[in-house]
Amino acid sequence: MKRTVGSLVVILLMAFILTGVMAQAEKAQYIGTDKCKMCHMSKSRGQQYPIWKESKHSKAYETLASEQSKAVAEKAGVSGDPQKAEECLVCHVTAYGEPKSKFAASFSMEEGVGCETCHGPGSEYKSMKVMKDLAADKIDPATVAFKAGDKETCLGCHNEKSPTFKGFNFEKDYAKIKHPTPE
Repeated sequence: MKRTVGSLVVILLMAFILTGVMAQAEKAQYIGTDKCKMCHMSKSRGQQYPIWKESKHSKAYETLASEQSKAVAEKAGVSGDPQKAEECLVCHVTAYGEPKSKFAASFSMEEGVGCETCHGPGSEYKSMKVMKDLAADKIDPATVAFKAGDKETCLGCHNEKSPTFKGFNFEKDYAKIKHPTPE
């Protein structure tokens, strides 16, 4: 009987801890690429920000203002400004459609497809300590809403639903945006 009560206490304690940890991930907010930039600029840290900045992802929102994008949108049946159309924004900005409470004041959709599109809302993992703990497998990424980014994430937008889709080869296309993670 004592052992059963003790096991029950341990199970309840673990459930309580897990609920608190998952609640932390639930409160995670999108903070924007400028917050990532602070630690991900230098060569010694992998130059992730400059690689992203030179990519088409960083210009994804901006490109919607072009005459070519307006013509593509019209042909696809999108009425009005592509920079305001849900059908376009869902793939051309980070976390489009999430509730306003999920965005910190530092976030701007004008950044296009930013770091948090692939890696999740950064407010809970942005600190150096958390990033080091993630790299050392000391914490579960889900507890801080961190995602590694994978083929499935890419395919959310790079698919036949896109009016400009010309095929997607994950290995080849990922190499264009791949950014190193230093030891």
